[in-house]
Amino acid sequence: MKVSVSGIFGAVVLAAAIVMAIFAPQIAPYDPIAQNTNALLAPPSAAHLLGTDFLGRDTFSRLVFGARASLGVAFSATTIALVCGLVVGLTAGYNGGWVDGLLMRTMDGLLAFPALVLALAITASLGPNARNAAIAIGVTGIPAFARLVRGQVLAAKNLDFVAGAHAMGASGFRIVTRHILPNIAAPVIVQTSLAVPAAIIAEAVLGFLGLGVQPPTPSWGSMINDAKSYLEQDPLLVIAPGVTIFVTVLALNFLGDALRDALDPRMRGRR
Repeated sequence: MKVSVSGIFGAVVLAAAIVMAIFAPQIAPYDPIAQNTNALLAPPSAAHLLGTDFLGRDTFSRLVFGARASLGVAFSATTIALVCGLVVGLTAGYNGGWVDGLLMRTMDGLLAFPALVLALAITASLGPNARNAAIAIGVTGIPAFARLVRGQVLAAKNLDFVAGAHAMGASGFRIVTRHILPNIAAPVIVQTSLAVPAAIIAEAVLGFLGLGVQPPTPSWGSMINDAKSYLEQDPLLVIAPGVTIFVTVLALNFLGDALRDALDPRMRGRR
């Protein structure tokens, strides 16, 4: 199987971001919330690779620890969307009838709201913190997974191996979990890889609006929010987290495209 250069780039960046989040205390040279009043808005130097912010906190250390919050919320939100979407899509697609109609109309209702507006409403109702931000972003991602899974199940349940399992007396739960689900895993994996970067952007937006990770814990979105008033004095305070978000999201999209090419036989046939 040939792997594209962009796919390798995406995998390397994702691995680096995960390592940075896991080993943040070992990588960051300073405590991300420690203030140094003698080095306010200090420029980049050997002591502070990316300078310091308006409270004298090391920008590089906050960027490293911000990976924990941003990626943690994004992965948690994607997990919520994936699990709930799988349950809804499998249930609707396999059962059909009124069950399918009820669940899909509920998903249509969620899709009627712009994702960001819905996430803002949920976060504002539950309270601004990392957990509630993950829940809000996860809820907005459920319909995409549910509709994808339902469509795949509708196609798979009419295939011969499912009819054979029915003839052998297998229960509906066994057919769904042992026969249908493994055969629809490829598009679900691709959708998951594309949902993570969307969740990172959503977390950054919520953090910028003050509805995500709360101070003093750093996240990439909240760092931009904190620095917006100091854009003229020190543009690097905004550029550093902004570029980090851009590179991470771009790499994850590259990885998602590479997974799609690798797992979709139709795409492999075009190469």
